[in-house]
Amino acid sequence: MYFRTPYALLIAGSVVPLAGALIGQYGFGLFPCEMCLYQRVPYALVAVLAAIAMFWPRHRLLMKIAIVAWLVGAGLASYHVGIEQGWWDSATGCTAGTPAGASLDDLRAVIMNSPIVSCADVGASLLGVSMAGWNVVASLGLAGLGMIWLRRRNKL
Repeated sequence: MYFRTPYALLIAGSVVPLAGALIGQYGFGLFPCEMCLYQRVPYALVAVLAAIAMFWPRHRLLMKIAIVAWLVGAGLASYHVGIEQGWWDSATGCTAGTPAGASLDDLRAVIMNSPIVSCADVGASLLGVSMAGWNVVASLGLAGLGMIWLRRRNKL
């Protein structure tokens, strides 16, 4: 039997930030921009991978994939910080999404019912650092912990 605690920690490390984002969005009206939504994907992916790894013997491979996902998440968050700081413009335009093949009435409904949040606007910050900035720190920290765990088992 293999050691499951690191995967429980990976699940917690993914679920806690996702829960915080959802509480901020639905509990406090902090609507996410497009980049904020993209940054949630690596956390969800890692949570699913970690849950699988707890019961699958090839769990080290899944840990490696989780590390890559967090590094991608750190990259997305770093890009978002750059947009917030005005270092570069957003390639996505940070606009509300519209369904493919939508009619003019569908597009109007999306526009009228969706809050438009610019990626350049900092919706919330803690200690002077935006949530995207904290996401960089968290993603790199979690990826680092995963690397340490693999290194200790000589499997990196």
